[in-house]
Amino acid sequence: MVTQPLSFDLAASSFLNYLQIERGLATNSISAYRRDLQKFDHFLNGQDLREVTPEVITGFESSLRQANLSIATVNRADSTLRSFFKYLQQEHGLPDPTLEIAASKSARRLPKALSINQILSMIDAAYKSSEPITLRDQAMLELLYSSGARVSELIGININDLSTVRTDDGEIIALKLRGKGAKERIVPLGSFASKAIDNYCVRIRPELLAKNPKNNPALFLNSRGGRISRQSAWQLVLQAAAAAGITEHVSPHVFRHSYATHLLDGGADIRVVQELLGHASVTTTQIYTLITIDKVRESYSMAHPRAK
Repeated sequence: MVTQPLSFDLAASSFLNYLQIERGLATNSISAYRRDLQKFDHFLNGQDLREVTPEVITGFESSLRQANLSIATVNRADSTLRSFFKYLQQEHGLPDPTLEIAASKSARRLPKALSINQILSMIDAAYKSSEPITLRDQAMLELLYSSGARVSELIGININDLSTVRTDDGEIIALKLRGKGAKERIVPLGSFASKAIDNYCVRIRPELLAKNPKNNPALFLNSRGGRISRQSAWQLVLQAAAAAGITEHVSPHVFRHSYATHLLDGGADIRVVQELLGHASVTTTQIYTLITIDKVRESYSMAHPRAK
């Protein structure tokens, strides 16, 4: 049992280093943990970590709900604190107050997927511009939909992550993606994405690369020859949605949700979809089956005479 005070900053820093080095979490995941811990530190207002009780934890989570934060945000904070205090118990001998609190069982929000026509209209919008840089934008959108890549994976792709693979049906382009926890997976690219990437690499990437003497290995480059940023990828998707007249909230991750949903709608095996998405557990992938079930239920209710 720890008898000396353990500063919150020291405890949080130690925990975040553990997440990065031992568990290999991505930078974005660690940033989310850091934000949750900063909120908790503000709530504690100097209270010693050894004095944190279950009531303090529930009080903190109540304050988040009273601030009108989403259920997902509150649940994530709950998960962060459970991991944090479990770590402190194992590494520093502090009591774990979260063990006495029942885990939240709130309903899981279904991922948002666009229809095939909506996705294609966004991609088509990128083809309507005559600006040379749009060759890159076309390739990025085609790749997002063809691979189901996360935005962090998209901007992290290097030129040598693409390779040609011979199959019984001919040659295909295979793409290596680096997912959460630095886990790698290989996904095939369709002919539309392959052609768009080839056009970009032949016609515009060398010109962008010449602007940066460091010979950047990134596949997708910005106008200065550096690796394209997450913000630029977001902006591209938002602009494509606006050009296509899509009013729903759209993000790069919507392409990933749509990729998974359309695969399952088309009859793909859920285990294959799990591998393509890079999910550690098929349970995570199964959330997409609820979307397809909703579609079936809606069609049944509208078409069957005894459904109503």
